[in-house]
Amino acid sequence: MTWISSLGFEEIIFIIIFLILYFAYTFRVFTVAKRVGQAYSNILPKFLLRSLMFALLIISLLGPSFGDDKKEIKAVGKDIMIAVDLSASMDAYDVAPTRLEKIKYELKNIVDAFSSDRIGLLIFSSESFVQCPLTYDQNALNLFIETLNTRLVPGSSTDFGGALNMAHDKLTSEDAPSSKQKSKIIILISDGEDFGDDTESEVNKINESGIRLFTLGVGTEEGSKIRTSRGFRKDKNGKDIITKLDSRSMRNLADETDGEYFEINQEDNDVGRLIATINNIEGELKDAKTVDVSANKYFYFLLAAIILLMIDLVTTLKIIKI
Repeated sequence: MTWISSLGFEEIIFIIIFLILYFAYTFRVFTVAKRVGQAYSNILPKFLLRSLMFALLIISLLGPSFGDDKKEIKAVGKDIMIAVDLSASMDAYDVAPTRLEKIKYELKNIVDAFSSDRIGLLIFSSESFVQCPLTYDQNALNLFIETLNTRLVPGSSTDFGGALNMAHDKLTSEDAPSSKQKSKIIILISDGEDFGDDTESEVNKINESGIRLFTLGVGTEEGSKIRTSRGFRKDKNGKDIITKLDSRSMRNLADETDGEYFEINQEDNDVGRLIATINNIEGELKDAKTVDVSANKYFYFLLAAIILLMIDLVTTLKIIKI
């Protein structure tokens, strides 16, 4: 037999006080019975009845657990690969404080929302790199998210093709092939300015694999300048570069892969809707195992104590009622 809980200091003090008062009361009853000639044998059953009732209440309070039982534990979840654009345009400030800083804040909300799912993080601009492989470790993910900046990846342009190819490979390279590819998801986060040449072929590959691609655009159609430590980023002619959200390319990517497009701009934030949409996707059975469990059987002892209490209430002694 095992116990769900243990007696604390306060419980022990309460029990000791109760026992002292109860034995003092019992001693008084025995004394009165002796004076009036009442036989001890008539009083003893009441004493034993109430002592047993008190003991049963203490046992039920401790939560006795016993008996062998088996329970199947199933782990169900999704694999989510998040690809974050770290090209120079993500430093634009049309979404305060900057596009990238806003994304970093929202990424932590996404990680928190999918605590039972495996999440991976990759970063890209003209090249792509895995920042964090698929993991259940939220603390590690949040640390990687906090370090994101546009200087982590070489190149200032954006190539969706490389990022999608890497995300696809990481989701399909598991030792055990997935029975439900729909539980594998890619979230592509960018301002939508794609300068890659292989994006279409990578989208076809994702589509054939049954992986769903959700795109999250960040920025505004009006756009803004790109702030640097020396002022603003300029083109070859010395003019300030204005970067704008290209939502059309992001929408097309989502439509072609049975996904959906979401957006963060000055007025709207679709991250909550993105989380709700992915939550509605059925997860895959990752693992199942049978474990030995024992149930808290406190109610047996509590029921016995209640029965003894009812007996105590309906029975009286011949001379002294206690």
